Amino acid sequence: MPQPVLDIVALRSLTAVADCGGFHRAARALSLSQSAVSQHVRRLEKTLGHPVVEREGRGTRFTPEGRLLLEQARRILAVHDEAVRTLLDRDGDTVTIGSTEHAADQFLPRLTAAVQDVRPGCRVRFRIDRSARLVEAVERGSVDVAVYVTEAAATEGTPVGGLPLTWHAVPGWEPPRAPAPVPLVAIEDPCAIRRRAIATLAAQGVSATVVGDAGYLAGVLDIARTGQGVALLAAVGPAPDGLTPYDGLPAVPPIPMSALARPGADPATVEAAFAAVRDVLVGVR
Repeated sequence: MPQPVLDIVALRSLTAVADCGGFHRAARALSLSQSAVSQHVRRLEKTLGHPVVEREGRGTRFTPEGRLLLEQARRILAVHDEAVRTLLDRDGDTVTIGSTEHAADQFLPRLTAAVQDVRPGCRVRFRIDRSARLVEAVERGSVDVAVYVTEAAATEGTPVGGLPLTWHAVPGWEPPRAPAPVPLVAIEDPCAIRRRAIATLAAQGVSATVVGDAGYLAGVLDIARTGQGVALLAAVGPAPDGLTPYDGLPAVPPIPMSALARPGADPATVEAAFAAVRDVLVGVR
């Protein structure tokens, strides 16, 4: 019996659905039709024998099997893209940009425009990962420029501003009455924003407990959409589908962000990229 194969193109569509918040936005980001993206996801489901994405109202929700596949898909794509870059793109003008999931939909378009303004015609690739892994990728040279949460990595990089954070929950959500703890949904440890959420509430004497966590932001959003708890999210751009800002908990200060460029990167490209990140963060103060 032949070994099942996970199609790279389909995996890229799956991660786009998670990163963009739905099939329509994913299709637009990938320059594909929505039906093509849907077919890619169905192909993965057929391979695995399980549904990975389900409709929930106007949005989408990743199943437990889907969240596990998404985590593995990111790893597969990172290795695949690094191999392509190393083996096939030595003479091509390609820039690889890395970002945390937090506000990636705001950072990446601005970074792309800034880089292509300095280097017309260059191809831009993306890598979305945890901060520490992004720094490692920059230091290895497989990512040219990365933007990440400063305290989540051992390398400070260049400070580029603070990422505003706001509590989000389903419309009408209310926490249980004290002394019951506030139910939180967060990315699994280690996560600087998770720590920031718990520490802020503790400093104000508000007890809290994590009722659901996930390896990536898509899973956090899926759990929050069930109404089980409140999530601390980047307050950049529109609220995720199915969620709305919640102002019934103590305000959380912005979390510092850094940018880092690989050794030997083009100075003009680096300057343009760093300025683009600063512009995004200044624009949401």
